[in-house]
Amino acid sequence: MWTYEKKLQYPVKIKNPDPQAAQIIISQLGGPDGELAASMRYLHQRYSMPDKKVVGLLTDIGTEELAHLEIIAAILYQLTRNLKEEDIAGTPFATYFVDHTTGLYPVAASGVPFDMKYVGIKGDVIADLNEDLAADAAILQEQPLSKNRRKAL
Repeated sequence: MWTYEKKLQYPVKIKNPDPQAAQIIISQLGGPDGELAASMRYLHQRYSMPDKKVVGLLTDIGTEELAHLEIIAAILYQLTRNLKEEDIAGTPFATYFVDHTTGLYPVAASGVPFDMKYVGIKGDVIADLNEDLAADAAILQEQPLSKNRRKAL
């Protein structure tokens, strides 16, 4: 069904590891409005859509969200690569590090593991599309990293 290109849609080249930034960005991996939830939402809602064009659109969007998931994973990997316990001690990322070291595990920034309960799938066209709009609106409301933090990366 999918053809996988062995390259990121957008290259990620982070120079300096930063566990504090990783703690914020981890929600984009496994938080309630992260890329894993988005991909599952679209790829599962498509089965109950009565219109084949909408099914195709949801498949395309879900696939795009999987590409975003891969980009976020690359960002997290680069933000945490080669970090040692002493580098992380005292940062918000320390509690994550205890359980996962620098392995990528889908959690929210609060430490709550990803759960499919984040994903609304009702089998009703209007309800499902409203769920998609609400989830995308939540992402737009999130605060981006400060300019200083982006420059440091």
